[in-house]
Amino acid sequence: MNTFGQLLRITTFGESHGPAIGCVLDGCPPGLALAPEDFVHDLGRRATGRTRHTSQRHEADAVEILSGVYEGRTTGTPIALLIRNTDARSKDYAAIAQQFRPGHADYTYWAKYGHRDPRGGGRASARETTMRVAAGVVAKAWLRAHAGVEVRGFLAQIGSTRAEGFDAHSPDWSVVEGNPFFWPVADDVPALESAMDALRKSGDSVGARVSVIADAVPAGWGEPVYGKLDAELAAALMSINAVKGVEIGAGFDAVTQPGSVHRDVMRNERGRIEFATNHAGGIVGGISTGQSVRCSIAFKPTSSLRLPVESIDTAGAAVEVVTTGRHDPCVGIRATPICEAMVALVLMDQALRHRAQCGDVAPVDVRLADARKP
Repeated sequence: MNTFGQLLRITTFGESHGPAIGCVLDGCPPGLALAPEDFVHDLGRRATGRTRHTSQRHEADAVEILSGVYEGRTTGTPIALLIRNTDARSKDYAAIAQQFRPGHADYTYWAKYGHRDPRGGGRASARETTMRVAAGVVAKAWLRAHAGVEVRGFLAQIGSTRAEGFDAHSPDWSVVEGNPFFWPVADDVPALESAMDALRKSGDSVGARVSVIADAVPAGWGEPVYGKLDAELAAALMSINAVKGVEIGAGFDAVTQPGSVHRDVMRNERGRIEFATNHAGGIVGGISTGQSVRCSIAFKPTSSLRLPVESIDTAGAAVEVVTTGRHDPCVGIRATPICEAMVALVLMDQALRHRAQCGDVAPVDVRLADARKP
């Protein structure tokens, strides 16, 4: 299962320390402007080694477009993208090739396949998410051009530190993009840097929570009963390395909300449906409401630690594992563009599926306006 999506199908391939990683996008409509330089910004946002707060692996992440684009525009045929690995250090993993690192996929891959690539985690490495971000660049561009949809995210929590004192429904995106944490409160950044420096020196790690907002999503996207928009978003986001929880809208806070509070009051404002609140996260019954689609994603602490831990090896003998190599003290710091990419890919697939089934059905707000005419 290295492929997801229905009308827009994305297949990723490659390992952390293999010669290259890549992806194939099948189903992208023709005519979308696309060039290698279009990938630079988002891949740079995800990349390691750009600040002292992430892994110091330095990859060029230069995208090669192998097919599906001619004279700067997509042709409608499969788009193949390739990124060559240039800074892998496989020797860092020689000592643990026969050991299982607690919290990693070492044991489960071995239990399933009986054989695994231990170099940097192989296929289970976060390196694989580079191609999700590359594919997401295409989806973001198509959504922006054909539906006016913008998909953006920010880091809402690192460990026990929560971002507070900002508009969570409409953050200042210049602040978010202006610091290495994608943090929405500029005054918090110096304290976060100090905390991360101390955490890195201690050898430990911490988890994080990312929020993603998709603005201008029209009403009607999503396919009940088994193709619900929120269900597919949850599945896509849960497929990201280290994700242990996904919320849509109010999420688990809905447990403590009375129904009279949680329901989003609707009004007809001059022929347009407006909502007083958005506890549903822009999705009701698996179909978009026309409000912003809102997701929150929980990332576990990094499992690659230089602190020793008890474990076993492939022969069942007790061992003490110390992970060497270059690792993130908080994987959530680089996760914002990854989460954005997965949301964008799901939305584009759902948009294409909606168009295939419903064609040019008039949007609800137009029908409301027409209904008021004599």
